[in-house]
Amino acid sequence: MKTTLTPTDAVGFITARESNARTYARTFDAMFTRGSLSKIWDAQGREYIDLLACAGALPLGHNHPYVMDHVNAFLGSGQVLQGLDMATPAKLEFIEQLWQTLPTRFSQECRIQFCGPTGSDAVEAALKLFKTVTGRQSVIAFHGAYHGMTSGSLALMGNLGPKTPVGGVQGNVHFFPYPSDSHCMFGIGGAEGEALALRYLDNALGDPESGITKPALILLEPVQGEGGCIPASANWLRGLRDVTQRHDIPLVMDEVQTGFGRTGHMFAHEVADIVPDAIVMSKALGGGFPLAALAYHQRYDRWLPGAHAGTFRGNQIALAAGAATMRYLRMHGLPARATACGAYLEQRLRALSGSLPCIGEIRGRGLMLGMDIRSPQGDGGPADGALARRIKRACFEHGVIVETGGRHGAVMRFLPALTITEREIDEAVERIGKAMGACLDRAPSDASVAA
Repeated sequence: MKTTLTPTDAVGFITARESNARTYARTFDAMFTRGSLSKIWDAQGREYIDLLACAGALPLGHNHPYVMDHVNAFLGSGQVLQGLDMATPAKLEFIEQLWQTLPTRFSQECRIQFCGPTGSDAVEAALKLFKTVTGRQSVIAFHGAYHGMTSGSLALMGNLGPKTPVGGVQGNVHFFPYPSDSHCMFGIGGAEGEALALRYLDNALGDPESGITKPALILLEPVQGEGGCIPASANWLRGLRDVTQRHDIPLVMDEVQTGFGRTGHMFAHEVADIVPDAIVMSKALGGGFPLAALAYHQRYDRWLPGAHAGTFRGNQIALAAGAATMRYLRMHGLPARATACGAYLEQRLRALSGSLPCIGEIRGRGLMLGMDIRSPQGDGGPADGALARRIKRACFEHGVIVETGGRHGAVMRFLPALTITEREIDEAVERIGKAMGACLDRAPSDASVAA
């Protein structure tokens, strides 16, 4: 049915019927009708530079022609559109491409479980698998972690906001320090803070009086995303791998947001040259279509048939798009390009800090960057989530899509398509600078942005 509503009325129509749990639409309240690579347009023809890329799920940007050619070819081929977990040509091509994309030492003895179409479901699969194999029940996660919104994955979240109102969230999860200069629980940061965090974990695992039972797995993001774009160093990741091996604990890397070239390596943990026991994948895995999977060493493949099932596991369109995306990432060296473009974006953001006192630490890896927003009063003021929200809204008004996250929601997060150009970065940062400048001139009572 063709609607006669104006774009503004259409947004209002949707808003009046969607739940109060919606998030992105509270800031980006437009009717988006078209997208091409790093740009999208609303129903009124206004252009936006997209530095979010659907939270990293669009590694090549909107409607990349290489991916869309493969999707259209698949749709016109007459192949099955849904296949449960049965063998199909799309699955064959996808697995062949994935095995060429995964780190070689990992893929040599690898198994894959296709999950429901979200990263949360792949995390749930990891919990089931390693609890089954080890016979243990506890799990170790890290401060600042984000692993999804389903019951088991929610229990692993560092952010208390979404989990506090929910009763019955899975227990037996123990949280340990994630290395960070800004949020070091030991007040030290740097290499010494990392060493203390590893020693603390090692001691807890080896101490019969620690009160912590031996866990079924340790799960972490090699670069925390929602936690504020905090990268773990190669040294700390190597130290963690050593601790888990000495204590015989499976190490699972959540690469849902960091995987497939985002951080300058095909997978973020490769910076440390380590081999985890399992990798959780989603977002970019499907090339813009819903797909999630758990890949793990074959020695753990001891769960029973039906232990993790679901109708939409291995969405066929996503398999076709994901295979094309992985091929393109390798052919065009996009992980290395993410390193170069990420360095350029970071340089341009740092250039803003001289004239904008609200900019704090800028950190991340590749094209996964975070910028702390501080109260502009005084030198290095406290984190200012309210100001960050106003800046996010102002960026939208200036034609740039960015997101906030981290502690107190005070981190501007940048996850652009890996195909973004330097010219687009220049244009986006110029708009961001104008938006931030305008925002600092506003009264703190500005309530145009919802939390």
